[in-house]
Amino acid sequence: MPTANAALVDRENLRAGVDAALARHVAGLRETCRAISPDAAPLADAVESMLAGGKRLRAAFCYWSWRAHGGTPGDGREQAVLRAGAALELFQAAALFHDDVMDDSSTRRGRPTAHRVFADDHRAGVRRGEPRRFGDGAAILLGDLALVASDDEMTRALADLPAPVAHIAHAVFADMRTEVTVGQYLDLVAQTMPWGDPQEDERRARDVVRAKSARYSVEHPIVLGAALAGADEAAVAGCRAVGLPLGEAFQLRDDLLGVLGDPSTTGKPTGDDLREGKRTVLVARALARATAAGDAGAVDVLTSGVGDPHLDAAGVATLTELLVRTGAVAEVEQLIDELCTEAFAQIEARDWPEPARSALVDLAHAAVQRAA
Repeated sequence: MPTANAALVDRENLRAGVDAALARHVAGLRETCRAISPDAAPLADAVESMLAGGKRLRAAFCYWSWRAHGGTPGDGREQAVLRAGAALELFQAAALFHDDVMDDSSTRRGRPTAHRVFADDHRAGVRRGEPRRFGDGAAILLGDLALVASDDEMTRALADLPAPVAHIAHAVFADMRTEVTVGQYLDLVAQTMPWGDPQEDERRARDVVRAKSARYSVEHPIVLGAALAGADEAAVAGCRAVGLPLGEAFQLRDDLLGVLGDPSTTGKPTGDDLREGKRTVLVARALARATAAGDAGAVDVLTSGVGDPHLDAAGVATLTELLVRTGAVAEVEQLIDELCTEAFAQIEARDWPEPARSALVDLAHAAVQRAA
């Protein structure tokens, strides 16, 4: 999130409240691990490290949507909303632990990923067994711990709310978790498919964008905030109309940063998405343009290079140049603009009061106009 918009997360006790809830969770986990065995202490350290680096973007969308639908700072529901924000952050941590294992990512937010850290510790300790399998297993368990914690935090958030409000909010949270899991599977499936029909390639890529990232990054947090405020069905539908196109634009920006971003800012090596074989809209558009132009050489370079784990810096540079030269980068930028236009038109159509309206507009800009 751009520095100029970081204040949106700091206002009205938002960051402090969410971080306090997360700190309570880490302290409780540390005590539990210590009581079970000293050998379990690294689990709490790894969860704390993952939670420390988040932008709190999802929590901010949830909070300011709550404010937009009648929530008042300091009222009886504020703590519930802040705890719901913490639950969103814990769920994101769970998804990142698991995602890094499935993608075999080496860094996250500029730090070694958990499975790499645990594998290195295994290797340094001259232990028995395969270090990589140990690291992967530990990271999967870390994701499970964060997932359990997110459920616990949401349960506590909803405990004292009116039953109808709690029921709707819990349903939103449950749908989000299911969709992300299904989206993660669709991502795995897409990476196993041979390149073929450009329209089908893009359809798969858009399905992954919506299920795995768009809804859980923006749409569901905005809907959850409205639900916690007791918003009616029409208001919730309006949140979905804002959140889905904005969430898609958010993920498309992420895809561009994965190829063109500065590693010192993104915290990930340039080209990781290409080595991992991510079937993004960006790559699908490049293949479609190269195919339409009859450029068999470009098609061959793209289909053989994307997904090559041994791709070196020169190979990444070649693929990146093709993504630009085919016009795919420009087309994805245009698609981001179109999705943002749709999302901002939907915000304009809502009767959200200030300061929530301006906060959500600024958050929307921060989500898509970012360098990390």
